[in-house]
Amino acid sequence: MRKMIVAVVLVFGCTLLSGTSSMALDKLVESVAKGCEKEITTYCKDVTPGEGRILACLYAHEDKLTGSCEYALYDAAVQLERVVAALTYVANECREDLRTYCSDVKPGEGRLIDCIEKNKQKVSDRCKQAISDIGLKKVK
Repeated sequence: MRKMIVAVVLVFGCTLLSGTSSMALDKLVESVAKGCEKEITTYCKDVTPGEGRILACLYAHEDKLTGSCEYALYDAAVQLERVVAALTYVANECREDLRTYCSDVKPGEGRLIDCIEKNKQKVSDRCKQAISDIGLKKVK
């Protein structure tokens, strides 16, 4: 379980830094908060939320986690891995388009996908297909 919690902490941090949808992240945080409510209340009540501190607290008490908390952490890690894989797929398929049309755009907060959208007439079919495949936006 220790490796899974470390993975969740790392991926949550990477997701926050990359500016992925805050609604999706909020849903994952809510799911972990619900599944780990007992542990958070018992072991982490004095921890200020944010920047992975609650997850670090859970990590420190991993030997005391209930099955529902372990499952919530595992499920969050699996969902985050899927998001990272999907974004990696799009980044690979859109690499040349991003270099050509969006090299001056600062990544994060949806700015790169907005740039691709603004340049949709020039963007490659591979990039458009990848974006469509993961349901990010429809760039046609």
